[in-house]
Amino acid sequence: MLTMNENHLTQDSDLQFLEARLSRTLKRVLPPSGLTERLRSRVQIPSSAELRSRMRNWRRLFVVFGGVMTGLLTLITLARAFYYLALRRSAA
Repeated sequence: MLTMNENHLTQDSDLQFLEARLSRTLKRVLPPSGLTERLRSRVQIPSSAELRSRMRNWRRLFVVFGGVMTGLLTLITLARAFYYLALRRSAA
């Protein structure tokens, strides 16, 4: 039976073997020219003012979500209470 350390070593050697085989089998593919420039122009870091406004929107969304969940839980609790009372009356 393999110990934990021996098992880890065999997994590492298996992984190294797999990586060596893949590097021999697969050929390297270079990205098309201009791809990095196009990506750099599309990915933009927002300004700090925009980040602050987004955080305010997240807070508002969190409050709205919390309110909706509270309302739903209240409705479910009331429905269960009325159901329980209706069954209790019909059993009596």
